[in-house]
Parts: sequence; structure tokens; C-alpha cells
Amino acid sequence: MKNISIHTLVRENILKLQPYISFRDHNEFTAPVLLDANESPFGEFNRYPDSTQKKLKNRLADLKNLSSSQIAVGNGSDELIDLIIKVFCEPKKDSVLMMNPSFAMYGFYASINENKVLKLDLDENFGIIKDDFLKIVEEQPAKIFFLCSPNNPTGNSIEDIEFYIQNFDGIVVVDEAYIEFSENRSSLELLNQYPNLIVLQTFSKAWGTAGARVGMAYASEEIIKLINTVKAPYNVNSLSQQLILETLDDEIKFKENVNRILSERAWLQEQFKDIECITKVFPTDANFFLVRVNNVEEVYDKMLEKEILTSKRDPGIPGCIRINIGSRQENEMLISFLKNIQS
Repeated sequence: MKNISIHTLVRENILKLQPYISFRDHNEFTAPVLLDANESPFGEFNRYPDSTQKKLKNRLADLKNLSSSQIAVGNGSDELIDLIIKVFCEPKKDSVLMMNPSFAMYGFYASINENKVLKLDLDENFGIIKDDFLKIVEEQPAKIFFLCSPNNPTGNSIEDIEFYIQNFDGIVVVDEAYIEFSENRSSLELLNQYPNLIVLQTFSKAWGTAGARVGMAYASEEIIKLINTVKAPYNVNSLSQQLILETLDDEIKFKENVNRILSERAWLQEQFKDIECITKVFPTDANFFLVRVNNVEEVYDKMLEKEILTSKRDPGIPGCIRINIGSRQENEMLISFLKNIQS
């Protein structure tokens, strides 16, 4: 990235926008008589949540060795994707760039915001071809590049992420929803080097709290202020904030669960070798496998009949199904079923 001010990338109306700040949060004010927010005086959760998520951000700052001012918390990473697009992309004018195949929600939120979606086709091993990347960013400049690593739905990590940050004259969003399952280092280490970098992470995968809907954006203080300007004031509810704080207290359980998933991943990979209908198992750094099968429609439909839910990626990725790593019982049921399918 050339020496460009982040403010030159932001929508003009967002730069002028004043954030909504709760009186209590703005003044760090506590009192025994709370008559300012039209809440009910009764009920266990009668008060609005902390709109700035102070306790959670402080815990995350300690965990990630960052400042709390470098963290935005969202109602899942999905909300943060939406907010990032709203901050930087002028409707009907700007474009976003995403890998193809990759997480569909990047294009979904861009389309809602009336932004053009540019797709960078990956190679046969789902890697980025650098020359193709350089060509598309020169010929069709975009405001945001969404780079998912490990990538969903393919499972592989993208090599040399720093190259793409350096060679993109806009905001690079590295989505690390599956980073805890990978041996690769997080792009959080690059934040202080690149002011155009945003790193997304989530509690929905490795932390086992998808129902809480809590995601994080890590970036410069300047970018985080912009995200907080456009977010809803009470976007993460009290129950979710409390659950995540309690989850963070049990780091031993978190590590045990990640190790169990990695163990099941290795077990499944061995089992797939004996499945006649599977023609290819793609390498994965995530908590799922992308597999290519013979007669994909028939295999998928038969799994549905047995109430085994997977994610069919055909025709986008021909012949392929994405299979989440489950418990040993779920994985054994899957393997038992697949072994009985004739290719």
C-alpha cells in the first residue's frame, strides 16, 4: 500500500457522522437511581448492555497483546463485515474484491450496500495467483479486499498474506475465523506495520459459542473509531458479553476442545482414505474438510435422507461437499454411512 491516509478511503458522510454514545458510557457514570433510558425498573436483564463492551475489550486486549482501542466487537463477524463496507464503500460507486470461492457474506453485504463485487478466481489448489491479483487491482481498483485464511469453504490457508496487504491500495480484511485450528501465525502481528489492515476473529468456531454471536475486528485506533461510529449502540447483548467473559476464564477447556477437534480431524482424514466414493480430500487448516465425491448429488441427497447434514458446494466447486468435523459419534455415523455408498 502506498502512503495513503485512511481518511481518504472513508465515505465523506461517515467522516461527518457523529456516533451515538450512551450518556452512561460517555460519562462512565454510575448511580443508584437510573431514570435516563426508559428501561423497566423490574427484571433480571432490565438494563441496557454496556454499548462499549469495556470489560470484554479489556480482556481481549490482554489476550491479544493489543490496546482495547484497537478492538471492535460485533454481533458476529457478519455485522463487522457489514459495518466495514458501510464505512469505506460509497453505494453504487465503490467495489469490493473477494476470493472465489470464499465466504459468501462478503459479496452479500456488498450487494446490499449496492457495491460491485469483484471475484479473484483461485487456482486448482485454492491459492491466489499473484499475477492475477496484481492485474485485477490495477485494472479494477477496489476499496476493500476480503482475504479469508484459512479460507471457507476450501479449508486452506493463504500463503504470503503480507504481499497482498503491501500491494493493495485500500483496506485489506483478513478473516481469521478458523485461525485457532491452524499452525500459521495470526495476521494480528502485522497490525502495527500496516494501517490498512483489519483482522477479523470470532468466538463462533474454536471457542464453541456460535449461539452468542460475538465477533471481533482488530485494527488501528483510527479504523476502530470509524467502525464504532456506524455500529448500533447496543449491538452485543448483556448475556452474550457475560458468556464470552466466562468462556475466556476457562482457557484449559478451550485448549482441550481445540485439541479434540484436531484429533478428530486427523482421525477423519485417515478414515476418508477407505471411502470409495471420495475421490479427493483437500488439505485443511480449519475444522472442516472439502471433499470431492463421485455422484455428488446422489451422495448429498442420501446423507440428507439419513439426517446427516453437510454443505454441498457443487456447482460452485464441482463435485464437492464441505464436511464439518463433529464429535466422535457424529463422525463415526458419517463414515459408516459413506462406506456403504457405492461409487
